[in-house]
Amino acid sequence: MGAEASKPQPGAKLQVIGAGLPRTGTASFSAALTILLKGPVYHGGTQNLVSGDPHHIKTWIDILCRTPYKSPADKEYVMRKIKAITDGYVAVADTPHSLFVPELMELYPDAKVVCTVRDPDAWTSSIAATSSSSLQTLLPILLFWLPAMSYFPRYIAHIQGGRWGELYAEPGEKWSMGKHVWYKHMEFLERVVPKEKLALFDVKEGWGPLCKAVGVDREVVGGVEFPRVNDGKAIEEFAGRCVRRGLVRWAVFLGVVAAGVGVAWRVWK
Repeated sequence: MGAEASKPQPGAKLQVIGAGLPRTGTASFSAALTILLKGPVYHGGTQNLVSGDPHHIKTWIDILCRTPYKSPADKEYVMRKIKAITDGYVAVADTPHSLFVPELMELYPDAKVVCTVRDPDAWTSSIAATSSSSLQTLLPILLFWLPAMSYFPRYIAHIQGGRWGELYAEPGEKWSMGKHVWYKHMEFLERVVPKEKLALFDVKEGWGPLCKAVGVDREVVGGVEFPRVNDGKAIEEFAGRCVRRGLVRWAVFLGVVAAGVGVAWRVWK
């Protein structure tokens, strides 16, 4: 997750579809593409959560509600919504984009498809830690007063009940987060992306392999260091800030209620 949300740039052409799962260095990947392609990158986690603009997360909830597709109209609706929300960006990355690679390829046939990767065991441990904290029972209550984050529990529910569950869930699973998700995702990409169009990239490898994957000369970045964003730390810090803000707003609300009750009691006593 990046520190700041990107803003669309009129006329920008989407050149790269980031197909990697969350916790595969997607924030570093996005920061690198911003430098390499000289334009804004739509990082799913950052735009939906950090931007503070509920338009993003509400739009993706709307999209996810239409999956799995029940009719051609569902797909038409999803395509229209994805086109609108990705317009003005040079690349997209992270969930939910990684779940909609076929749709993105159809919308942007000339875009490169790059999947960020890491060790599957390390990914499994990392995503499990994130998901367990994301799905706590009290989360909807804690985030109630935060404009965009108040939609987060619903967003998670529609991801798991929609495209994520459609692609990765095992029979009887409520929320699929095991190692099999990693392998199912790779199988999904192999199935929907032509072999010559799909590139795998580990952010530890830096500029060289990324430049090759997106077809940009390494000299474009000059002496700029490859950005290193600690996704885990960023998520932990962001979650902590949200919980603290939520608690403060609940404290204010309950304080006002208590004061009102006190006044009413004195009046009617």
